[in-house]
Amino acid sequence: MSTPRSYLKDKSGSDIIIDNYMDMQFYGPVAVGTPPQQFMVVYDTGSSNLWVPSSTCGISCYFKPRYNASQSSTYTPNGTIFQILYGSGPVSGYFSQDTVTLGTYAVKGQGFAQVTNASGLGLAFAVGQFDGILGLAWDSISVDHTTTVFQNLIAQNPTVKKQFAFFLPDHSSIKGQLDIGGANPAHYSGELHTVKLTNETYWETHAETIKIGGQELASNAPVVLDTGTSTIVAPKEIVDRIGTLINATKMTEANRTLYMVSCFALPYLPNITVNLGGVDWVLRPQDYIINQDDIECILGIMGLDLPKALGPLWILGDVFIRRVYTVFDYGTRSLSFAYTKEVVPTPAPWTWAAKKREEHKKRLRN
Repeated sequence: MSTPRSYLKDKSGSDIIIDNYMDMQFYGPVAVGTPPQQFMVVYDTGSSNLWVPSSTCGISCYFKPRYNASQSSTYTPNGTIFQILYGSGPVSGYFSQDTVTLGTYAVKGQGFAQVTNASGLGLAFAVGQFDGILGLAWDSISVDHTTTVFQNLIAQNPTVKKQFAFFLPDHSSIKGQLDIGGANPAHYSGELHTVKLTNETYWETHAETIKIGGQELASNAPVVLDTGTSTIVAPKEIVDRIGTLINATKMTEANRTLYMVSCFALPYLPNITVNLGGVDWVLRPQDYIINQDDIECILGIMGLDLPKALGPLWILGDVFIRRVYTVFDYGTRSLSFAYTKEVVPTPAPWTWAAKKREEHKKRLRN
């Protein structure tokens, strides 16, 4: 079992600090119970339930903090079986109720799941930085029709604006933020542009066009804004086309297909443009290519053919949301977008030391 983590929040107390782990996991703190038991969760707009590891979870939760109902004075048993399937695999456990705290908001009587088996998530969960998932999609897709944490939060706090927004960090040295109660102008540039939802299950709308360079990849395409997906996801045939257009090398690894490009080629790759509500949002190569220290550069767009009932759906995950600040509005059933305000990463201390040594050597030579 891991050691307890501090409960992070910004100075206002109402917004949640979001950390970035290798551009693949974005997670922040939540507390469950009285007194609060601390967890790091993925704030996921692609699902609707909250779950954390139970004290009875076995080897799959070995390195995780675990919720202990006997230590909470506000715990209420439920016992209904909980099962959910994510793109990365299944988890299971049982439902309970307790107080859930986000920032300064204590959501009373919140239904959540104690997970007893997370082995379906594999190594990504076992060694990952997150302990659970807090879903921010609509109640209509919630397992057992459990009311979401955010829906209960705004019901219990009627003065809170029915919005939240994500500023996702583009570098591990930068802290991101989940802005509760509306957009934060400190996190975006220019004006917000709003589009209506086409579906109140996931946060779904449609893109009028999606292009790479001057070539159209899709038109009138359904798109889901999903903070729980680290990449962009598109139909396999389209991702193959993108791979060909950027001269990527196709590789199969652990039952998934990756597209590798030369890191030296990034300045010469075309932009990808997603038109939402008549406004073009431009992803530069440095946005849609996952660059690991200029050693390995991977296309941040994965191929997946979803069931025909969903259509040729695109998932605009963290690759898109890091570039485009996104506001999720329950009140008006809409999404709003603006470019994320770019923050220059703070150089590591050893970088400064190396620079000072070089300056000292120059002075000696002169």
